[in-house]
Amino acid sequence: MSRGSGAGYDRHITIFSPEGRLYQVEYAFKAVKASGLTSIGVRGKDCVCVVTQKKVPDKLIDPKSVTHLFKITKFIGMLVTGMMPDAKSLVTKARSTAADFRHNYGYEIPMDYLANIMADQAQVYTQHAYMRPLGVSCILLSIDEETGPLLMKTDPAGYFVGYRATASGAKEQEAINFLEKKMKNKPLLSYDETVQTTISALQAVLSEDFKATEIEVGIVRCGDDTSFKVLPVDEVDAHL
Repeated sequence: MSRGSGAGYDRHITIFSPEGRLYQVEYAFKAVKASGLTSIGVRGKDCVCVVTQKKVPDKLIDPKSVTHLFKITKFIGMLVTGMMPDAKSLVTKARSTAADFRHNYGYEIPMDYLANIMADQAQVYTQHAYMRPLGVSCILLSIDEETGPLLMKTDPAGYFVGYRATASGAKEQEAINFLEKKMKNKPLLSYDETVQTTISALQAVLSEDFKATEIEVGIVRCGDDTSFKVLPVDEVDAHL
């Protein structure tokens, strides 16, 4: 191993390089970007909206079976970006955790607690030689009974935090730059403004106009019905 060049230090997940880096964890972040998709989430005054690209890789695939938006509980949605097999495993684990919590305590799992558990699990994958980090970044959205709209993101390193707006995937940095300008004065966005800001951010960073079938939009709103919904094509078309 030649010191300083980084050669050999990316062979094992548990070995730090002399510069103090864990290369395998960094490669997991690259796997999220390598998916080629960009996902964006924005928190409004009384709602949260997430949007991602919908790419059907093969003309013979049924488009209805391709999605990156998953319902974890009736009230918590998850948008995954990265390697889909890893993402499906993470979704199953999140659903199981949420179901266990409801069974044990008799009420729905708070989203920040679920994000904490998922991030803890991701962190465990970075410290054992017989495991590998999951190449997935998850954006979670929900309406909390006490604090209102919540938008959180977990990453392959096991870090999680709440956001007013965030992005992940191929054009993550460009999307974050766009959102920083939009959210600079901490605007209190209405439902329609939130959805339009989210979609326009994706259109701006990818420099293209989408058809309603080429994107997926997920929302949660305050009010009588705070459940997570994926917007149907006609509603997405109305916002475009």
